[in-house]
Amino acid sequence: MSRLATLLSGLTLFFLIFLFSCTSKTELTLGEPEAITEGFQFTEGPYWHPDGYLLFSDIPANIIYKWEPGNTESEVYIQPSGNSNGITSSPGGALLLAQHSGKVSRVDDDLTITVLADQYNDKRLNSPNDLVARSDGKIFFTDPPFGVSNEDRELEFSGVFRLDQDSTLTLLFDGFDYPNGIALSPDESKLYVNDSATGQIFQFDLLEDGSVENQTLFASVGERDDTGAADGMKTDSAGRVYSTGPGGLSVFDTEGNRIQLLGFDERITNLAWGGSDYSSLYVTAPNSVYRVQTNVSGR
Repeated sequence: MSRLATLLSGLTLFFLIFLFSCTSKTELTLGEPEAITEGFQFTEGPYWHPDGYLLFSDIPANIIYKWEPGNTESEVYIQPSGNSNGITSSPGGALLLAQHSGKVSRVDDDLTITVLADQYNDKRLNSPNDLVARSDGKIFFTDPPFGVSNEDRELEFSGVFRLDQDSTLTLLFDGFDYPNGIALSPDESKLYVNDSATGQIFQFDLLEDGSVENQTLFASVGERDDTGAADGMKTDSAGRVYSTGPGGLSVFDTEGNRIQLLGFDERITNLAWGGSDYSSLYVTAPNSVYRVQTNVSGR
């Protein structure tokens, strides 16, 4: 091979590597928020069901609603809901609820609710807010004192807990005033939790046994204001972290740098990935539920 041919071959290889490195990092695009259903008291905890519909909580109404694509109205799915907030599912597909009535529960096939945890060290949980389930079935949830009077409160701290399949409840962290949103990295090696009191998002290394270590400050959505506070969180398939909070929806890269802030017409509370390819974000707010189209996937 001539020297020129060798040089051209090398340049071609360099160009292909450069092109691959640029195109393999998809730049995030968020569409404009679209209200898909409205007329509620305070919606939270959206969850996209694999059967193709959205579930979400209306906390003060004590209802879980069901919304199907193509409709503007939502129907009652579970009532009463135990003032449910966060909704997720177990690896086996059962719905799991964080309930402001002081419980973490499972929804059975007949839509009856079975309590999985309501006490820690023989004291009533505060107000389970949001939860996420790991692929091995361990459940991680936050327990701030929202809506609990000082007289009724039994736990003196606000905890981040792990609930195992044998019903063992383990306190992982008690350093937040109002722990709220909680999310796993795509490979389940990191646990993210935010604090509504400060707007800070903390990152923990999540070990195989479900314990956490190496607590670090990951990012901040900013302190609470009239437009909201740190609340629901999710990650996408690339590991970016999404958190509702002041100003709308904040998106952070894996290093904790904010790369997007999407505004809404009202305060937003939580979010979930959904749609046929899990590229749509469903975002709850007090009165409405919104859909935001993206060019990435959250599953």
